[in-house]
Amino acid sequence: MPETINVRDYRGGLEAAACYFNAAWPGIDTAFYLDAMQHSDGKHSPLPQFYLLLENDRIIGCYGLAVNDFISRHDLYPWFVALFIEEDKRGQALGGLLLEHAAGEAAAAGFDTLYLTTDHDGYYEKYGWTRIEDGYERDGEPARIYAMSIEQEARSGP
Repeated sequence: MPETINVRDYRGGLEAAACYFNAAWPGIDTAFYLDAMQHSDGKHSPLPQFYLLLENDRIIGCYGLAVNDFISRHDLYPWFVALFIEEDKRGQALGGLLLEHAAGEAAAAGFDTLYLTTDHDGYYEKYGWTRIEDGYERDGEPARIYAMSIEQEARSGP
């Protein structure tokens, strides 16, 4: 069974974790991820947090919880960001596993709603997400915003 861990607990180190996120989402520089990860110790704020999905010590996926996902709606948070599952592992509901983990982590940090922005149709809805409105990306393009209320069961932790 795959294991979800905080990048701060990854034996390969934060730099390797940042490189993985960059490879999954190449539009964002490794230095950005590394700096964010280095400041994700929870001492001053519960956000951001970054997670890796491991199978036999191989990284097979990732996600993060952030204050914002490069979208105009800074009043909404936390954001579920950077979901990625390796191609050879897709179709096994591992994305759903990470969504469930995120709900538990967000609930443990005291949040009752998660947000995300995506252009995928139908994927997040099957996991209980609801489209609530549009915001705007940095380039002014509309961006769909989804929300998920964190169920009471998730509040007991991941």
